[in-house]
Amino acid sequence: MADLALRSLTLSHFRSHKRAEITCDGRPVAIYGANGSGKTNILEAVSLFSPGRGLRRASAEDMTRRPEALGWKLTGLLQRGDQHSEIEIWSEGGAARQLKIDGKSHPQLELAKQARILWLIPSMDRLWIEGAEGRRRFLDRMALSFFPSHGEATLAYEKAMRERNRLLKDQQRDAFWYKALEAQMAEHGAAIHANRLKTLSFIADAQAQAETAFPTADLELTQSEGEMPETEADLIAAFEESRFRDIAAGRSLVGPHRTDLYGVFAAKGVPARDCSTGEQKALLVSLILANARALAAQIGMPPILLLDEVAAHLDATRMAALYDEICGFGAQAWMTGTGPELFTSLGARAQYLEVRDDAGLSELMQAEGPK
Repeated sequence: MADLALRSLTLSHFRSHKRAEITCDGRPVAIYGANGSGKTNILEAVSLFSPGRGLRRASAEDMTRRPEALGWKLTGLLQRGDQHSEIEIWSEGGAARQLKIDGKSHPQLELAKQARILWLIPSMDRLWIEGAEGRRRFLDRMALSFFPSHGEATLAYEKAMRERNRLLKDQQRDAFWYKALEAQMAEHGAAIHANRLKTLSFIADAQAQAETAFPTADLELTQSEGEMPETEADLIAAFEESRFRDIAAGRSLVGPHRTDLYGVFAAKGVPARDCSTGEQKALLVSLILANARALAAQIGMPPILLLDEVAAHLDATRMAALYDEICGFGAQAWMTGTGPELFTSLGARAQYLEVRDDAGLSELMQAEGPK
């Protein structure tokens, strides 16, 4: 059984679920049902037990059940080794999410100290062929799993950059107005860059030490223009040097927000963007598994995994290998698929939930495994 797991989850007026209660025993959870029945909504609810906007990056208002729009609430009992915490997350009237842990209010970033949650969803299948922003977000989610303070550094950097961009758009040329903001951006930007580099090192080590059916990816950070300034002093100098170019552009052109993640299918030496759809999916699965293995080594327990429609673009052999790896390092994985046959090779190693959509009301039923 998993050392880190949600042992119970209650959804109230969340997305398609008016009320749903799930009791877990620590094994992987295989959720199946027709498209549109509300399977991904359950995974989204679990993703909110980590900091950030969840796997859909939706607003609190978008998560409320329609047409009632009463607000929503999630309650979960989180097991972490021998400790248990009751976590409540809710939103009223579309307002920002609120958080209580064991009855006490906390900021959202406190969740990084409670649970480590990784996910792979269908929209990420295009990670290698779309814009750099998605790859940076993917990398930052991995970094946050290792460094809980990474989220605070990212928020502080973005806040200072927004203020600097406002000055740039106003064509402000007095250096006095920039220096304090650029100092803040340099401090947090250097931390962000260092965390990203350490994360790639952790992932590389985890891939090298594992025997897996999935291909490994060689990863590196690239910069759209020139070399990335790495230290706080280098960033301060780069911001100052680029200031007039930035004024002309109306935005900041230097910094960790301009970094890209470049991946190569190691065995073939082929850039990930040029690989087949199946190879790109396999590389993503490999990175999620490597992230989980590295975290297990760091904190002594594997993270919770959310794998939405994970069977897409994976053949039966790789699906079986994925289930074996998940069970092998003892992770609680929440997985979705359209039918129980997709989980045949899991057998009794998982518990099963069938989601039915009856007249717009999602219903969850404990179900038997595939036969």
